[in-house]
Amino acid sequence: MSAAAPPLLASMTGFARAEGTLPDGTSFLWELRSVNGRGLDLRLRLPNGLDPLEPALREMTAGRLRRGNVSATLTLRREERAAGGPRLVPDPAALEQALALALDLARRIPGAPPPRAEALLALPGVLRAEAPAEEDEATREAKHAALLDGFARALDGLIEARRAEGAKLAAILGALIDEIAALREAAAALAASQPEAQQARLRAQLAALLDGPDGAAVSRRVPEDRLAAEVALLATRSDVREELDRLGAHIEQARALLRAGEAVGRRLDFLTQEFGREANTLCAKSATTALTRTGLELKAAIERLREQVANVE
Repeated sequence: MSAAAPPLLASMTGFARAEGTLPDGTSFLWELRSVNGRGLDLRLRLPNGLDPLEPALREMTAGRLRRGNVSATLTLRREERAAGGPRLVPDPAALEQALALALDLARRIPGAPPPRAEALLALPGVLRAEAPAEEDEATREAKHAALLDGFARALDGLIEARRAEGAKLAAILGALIDEIAALREAAAALAASQPEAQQARLRAQLAALLDGPDGAAVSRRVPEDRLAAEVALLATRSDVREELDRLGAHIEQARALLRAGEAVGRRLDFLTQEFGREANTLCAKSATTALTRTGLELKAAIERLREQVANVE
């Protein structure tokens, strides 16, 4: 029996849509968009009268997604009749008022023709669209079930889109972690020569003092053992082995999280903060230009990693 494939890394960026038709012939369209966010935030845009769906939609989303700002928009399009639009019916009160006014006006004007029906019907407010029939409980439940099913299909599409983006993101993150690992190795090689460089610098500074007018006095006040102690103190202050060791451990943990996949964004975000702390300390302890330059390159690579990690679910 083959081992199960590891879960895929997911991005928080994606888009999906799903269409369908309700029992009354109304077509619907779900559109889902998501971007990165600290937690899960679902923003729903529903037509009037469909607010009862909101709890089920939120529960469905929370069961499938961990993080991201998700916007879900539902659009309904009712099929128009063959005549070219909804059925028009007269408004009894408006028609009665218009007719009474027209007849009264006709009586006041000698020889005026009686009011024409088409003229009355053309008056604003006399005709209105026929109100939709009241839905019974069974029809309402069937309508809600169809909309929830459509949302579930759109959510499936959104998850697939986020996983596709996650696959691309995993490759980018892997390359950045490899770059950080290479810079860490370079920093380790440069750090090994720091004690010798500091000793040479201290001796050069001392030699400059000895060559000055007070050189003999300085020479008497700085014995060889004191010089050795100062070099040892500087070497201790600039020892970056602990930072490099922790950075190496963080790199291995980041690689393990990438292999684990799924919702590892928060842990990766925490690790990038730890990367940054070690790189800052390394630069602060650097005693050579070469190590400082490598430390700055390391910080730049960590910043690029942090920007990409912000998109991981």
